[in-house]
This record gives sequence, C-alpha cells and structure tokens, in this order.
Amino acid sequence: MNTLPSYTLASRPQSGRFLRAWAVLSRGTFSGAIFLLDVALIVATSCATGIAYGVAAYGDPGEMSSFARIGVLAASIFTISNVFRGEYRLPNFFAFRPHARRTVQLWNVTLIGLLMLAFLTRQNLEYSRAWILLFYAVALAALIVERFLIVRITAHARSAGLVSAQRIFLIGTGAHVGAFLNYYQPWTLGINVTGCRFLTPVAANAPETQRNAALDRDLAAAIASVRSVEPDAIYLLLPWSAADTIARCAEAFLALPVEIHLGPEQILHKFEDAELSKLGPLASLKLTRLPLSRFEVVQKRLFDLVFAALALIALTPLLFIVAILIRLDSAGPVFFVQRRYGFNQQPFRIIKFRTMTTLDDGAVVPQAVRNDPRLTRIGGWLRRWNIDEIPQLFNVLTGDMSLVGPRPHALAHEREYEQRISLYARRHNVKPGITGWAQINGFRGPTDTDEKMRKRVEYDLFYIDNWSLWLDLKIIARTVLSPTAYRNAY
Repeated sequence: MNTLPSYTLASRPQSGRFLRAWAVLSRGTFSGAIFLLDVALIVATSCATGIAYGVAAYGDPGEMSSFARIGVLAASIFTISNVFRGEYRLPNFFAFRPHARRTVQLWNVTLIGLLMLAFLTRQNLEYSRAWILLFYAVALAALIVERFLIVRITAHARSAGLVSAQRIFLIGTGAHVGAFLNYYQPWTLGINVTGCRFLTPVAANAPETQRNAALDRDLAAAIASVRSVEPDAIYLLLPWSAADTIARCAEAFLALPVEIHLGPEQILHKFEDAELSKLGPLASLKLTRLPLSRFEVVQKRLFDLVFAALALIALTPLLFIVAILIRLDSAGPVFFVQRRYGFNQQPFRIIKFRTMTTLDDGAVVPQAVRNDPRLTRIGGWLRRWNIDEIPQLFNVLTGDMSLVGPRPHALAHEREYEQRISLYARRHNVKPGITGWAQINGFRGPTDTDEKMRKRVEYDLFYIDNWSLWLDLKIIARTVLSPTAYRNAY
C-alpha cells in the first residue's frame, strides 16, 4: 500500500480503534449537541432580555413563562430551518464567515416568522416592540459569538484528531490523486485521508490480460489496506472515461462496509455548485443552478417595485428641475434613449437624462472620457453625481432593469467584449441594474483596456453568485454614500 502519512490528519492507523471510534461518535453527536445548544441559548436570551427590559422600563420583571414561550417558538423556527438546510453538519463548522452569514439570514427569517405568527394569533399587542428588537439584537449577537467559539473549538479538535467530518481512502492514478489533494486540500475541510493506493501504470498498448492482472493486484492490496484502516469512504480518483476500470473498482469494493465515491473530474473545478440531481429515476450531474431561484426572483422584483416607486415619488421635483435645466442648457431632447441588452440578452431601450450634444446608438459608440468635448455644461455635473441615471427608475418599473445588477453597455460594446472577455455574456443571466457591485468598488467609467473590463465582469459575476436582498441594500447605500461609487464619473 502507498500510504501517505502527511495526509493522515486524524484517526491514524497507529492511533488504535478507540480514537477511530471516538471520531465516529463525535460526528454522530455533534449535530445534536449544537441543536440543543441553540435552543438553550435562544430561550435563555429571550428570558434574560425580557426580565431586564421589564425591570428597566416598568420596574417589574414580568412573567418569565411568557418570555420562555417566545424563546421556545423562536428556537423552534430557527433550529428547524437549520436542520432543513443542513446547517448542523460538521463540515459547516470548519469556517466561520460563511456560517455566520447563513446564521444572520436564518435569524432574520426567524424574526419574520415570529412577527407573522404574532399578527395571525393577535399576540402582537402583548409584547413590547422595544423588547422584541432587543431580543432580536442580543440573540443574534449571542448566536454569532456561539458560532465563532464552536468553529474555534472544532478547529482545535480537528487538529488533535478528535473530530473529523469523514475518514477517506484514495485510489486512482498518481496524477488524479495529486490533483485532488492539491486542489481540495481535504484536511482543511475536516476530511482525514487515512491512506492511498496508486494504480500501477500500464502502457496503453499493453495486452488486456496484462492490464487486468495489474488492476487485480492493485485492488487486492487496496482492499487489504481498507480493511486495516477502516475508513468511512473510498474515493475512486480516475478519469470518468475509464468506465471499465471504474466499474471493476466499484465491484471489488462492494465487499467492504464503506461508502464508494466517484471522485470529481477536473472539469468540476470550474463549477463550484455542481451537484447530483434526480428527477425520478433520471440522475444527472447539475453543473450550475439558476442564477436566482424563483422565490429570489419574486423577492428581488417586489424590492425593485417598492423602492423604485418610492424613489420616483420622492425625486419627482428633482426630475422636473433637471429637465428644465437641460432644455435651457442646450438644444435637443431632455432624455437620451439607447439600446442595451437586458436579461437573457433581450434588447431594451434605456432612459437617461441627456448629458451630451450627440445621441450615439449605432455600430460605433465612443465611450465618454475625462473632459469629453461632447458633454454639455450641465452634463458633466449630472454625470458626476449620478443624477443622469435617475430616469432608469422607469426602466425598473417596466421590468427591463433592476435597481441593482450588472450595468448594461451599449450594444456595440457588448458585441465587442463578448468576443474578448471570457464569461462576459453571463452578466445577462440577471437583469441589468442602475448600480452594481462593480461600480461601488470603483470599476465604472471607460473600459479602454481588457483588464478593466475583466475586473468589472469579475465583480458582476460575484454579485450574481452571491445575491441577497441585504447585498442589494448594501450596494444602494454605498452608491449614495461611498466616494468610491463616484470615481471615474465623467
């Protein structure tokens, strides 16, 4: 057997059956322990904040049982949501930031659920709104601290070999095993590699009997090794085109009480969200998901409609003032209309305040540059403060655009960059936005080099892959308040 001690991070063969049994037991009890800890923490926080608020506001601690009921209800919503999303699985506790982000999301869902239940059962008048906000804030802070401590404890336990998400044995070609270890670094995921067997290289033109004999020897040695180290799973790290070899390996390992996994092909390195999908008996490997789920699309659309309508009502006086100034400043229309690509590369006409003496919308559209001679006197000021973008709120109401998303470019520029920038067209998988993640990070203005456009596309794709209502709110706030969002505004 080709064992790799440097990859054996826990439950080593020499550690004996006791430590291996403890690792299995820790995985089995971990989820239950964190589940109970969450329940206890939320209920305790509810009671503590309720009593503290009652004493501070009324001089009376109130009835602890009423606060405990709210705590139990909140804990039920929060923990059940975590269970359904698989948040209590051990691998989730090897990194703090992504887990903390999901905790914030689920606690927000819990608050919304509590408010809905209180409204439907007419219990909303029995509890102070100030206390509800206090409970929400304190419990959220407590859950974040709890998650941080659990992640730290889990990391130390993993280093000591006391906790492991899974113990695996690798078998495959040297190139595929090396690529798997270098790319995924399984020890950072809490996965302990207990051993490895490299398949003996055989010339492609060798007789079939010679290839089969070498494979039989390798499998016999691997089976003996697996029985010795007792892993949870075997990973077959072979090119997927080697169907016969994979089938023979799987058949040989069926005699062992372990899971059998077909390791990832290198193409999956490009698709982080790839997963096995089943529709009845039909199994397929889903490489990508929808950019936004149907529920997320509805969320984003409602958010756009409400905020765009409110913004238009609030900014109506400004719209009239700017329109008058444009007409007084130079001859021409108030609005500039240009063709752009929207969702799924469907063309639409974007509306902006006119800031130039020209109305380019043909095969060649020169980009605006600093001190552009085409700018009107008021045009530079409108661009400097993003006021020329306000009419796009009408595009949002009609459904052609969103408040936040990748900024649309003139069709002439779209066709050019699709040929030059990898994955550029993927920006159209969501609706274009008035502002975006790239713009608030300083990547706006002219894209006179491929590198500038690549960075813009990189930030746009990050937005698509990490969308949330909270991210939209953050981008809108920074669009208005952050100096970076006004950089290169000319």
